[in-house]
Amino acid sequence: MTSALYWFRNDLRLHDNPALIQACQDATHLTLVHVRSPGETGLTRWGFPRWSPLRRAFRDTALHGLSEAISARGGALQVIDGIAAEALPALARRIGATRIDCERVPAPEEQAEVDALRRTGLEVRDLWQSSLLHPVDLPFAPRALPEVFTAFRQAVERAGVRPRAPLNATERLPPPPPDADPATPLPPAAPGPRQGSFPFGEAAFHGSEAAALDHVAHYFRSRAPTTYKATRNGLVGTAYSTKLSPWLAVGALSPRTIHAALEAHDATFGTSDGSYWIWFELLWRDFFRFWSMKHGAKLYRARGLGTLGPPSHDPQAFARWCAGETGHPFIDAGMRELSATGYLSNRMRQVVASYLVHDLACDWRAGAAWFESQLIDYDVCSNQGNWLYLAGRGADPRQGRRFNPDKQAADYDPDGAYRALWSDAGEATFR
Repeated sequence: MTSALYWFRNDLRLHDNPALIQACQDATHLTLVHVRSPGETGLTRWGFPRWSPLRRAFRDTALHGLSEAISARGGALQVIDGIAAEALPALARRIGATRIDCERVPAPEEQAEVDALRRTGLEVRDLWQSSLLHPVDLPFAPRALPEVFTAFRQAVERAGVRPRAPLNATERLPPPPPDADPATPLPPAAPGPRQGSFPFGEAAFHGSEAAALDHVAHYFRSRAPTTYKATRNGLVGTAYSTKLSPWLAVGALSPRTIHAALEAHDATFGTSDGSYWIWFELLWRDFFRFWSMKHGAKLYRARGLGTLGPPSHDPQAFARWCAGETGHPFIDAGMRELSATGYLSNRMRQVVASYLVHDLACDWRAGAAWFESQLIDYDVCSNQGNWLYLAGRGADPRQGRRFNPDKQAADYDPDGAYRALWSDAGEATFR
């Protein structure tokens, strides 16, 4: 008789979850658990909560979806508020579990959580499963990862590396131990926005695995992927991009599931620049994961991987940037959208980040922390990699990327509609 715990981290799904499948195969009794850290509401060094209410609300909708999916298979999800290295060993002792299974997250704090659990004497099996391509399938060892994305992509494509097929959702969930405490029902998630470019207050954009799979099916049955490259720099609405990143971030959706749907789309409609660009963006996501695996804590230094000196910082300018009160209408529109909805287009993320670093001369780490707090699709590897890239301290041969905000506004908001939408009056309609 083997009793074990499965610790859901950023993998709030049943489909294509190898670590969960392994746990189910090896345990007679399995307790399914997610831990919400008190650090979510703690203040960052910059003076604001690490997780905004909207980010927590979206994650909680994903937890509700996961709980319902588990219940439909006769199981129960326990959601614990506490520190993982304390809460999980205490739970394991109560139910006689000696092993924890979970996914591996290639970032320092997440790795430290696993190390702390192992120091308690528990066996922890953390399995890599968050990337499109598996590290062992790459044409080089992770430590030999190219430092520039283009070289990585070209090496992968020359070698013909393809994703492994996604796994079906496990149908067998071992029962919890007979003397396990009943799971406490989750309280309702806080309401999400019903407008914006990812209105997760609407059923179609709910954080659950079911909503994610429905969205994938709908999107890839349409011709939208063929025009993705042409529309991806849009600013307003739910249709200009794939809108897959929030579900990827909480793990309600796996990248291999997306790729399988993309291949089916191409088989029906033919390959296109648009569909290739979706593959391209998934490779960027992978690159930052492997890059984080390679460099670890070095990516969190003020200088990153570069040789530039310590970044400057202006707390007052940073506060105005966060509040959408810089005085530049295009920048302020983007920052107001982010605060009101927890989401921002890729184009606007680059523009507002550039403005903070290159125009306001503020610390890139403060901007990265604000995005971590606000974005419902926050991904630790991609966020860190993108901010380093933009600040010229990471995976870029150039020393920084400044976007001219006036030119960006003229190119992507020529009629001023986006600025008008997120003016003071427009923002009020979204509250």
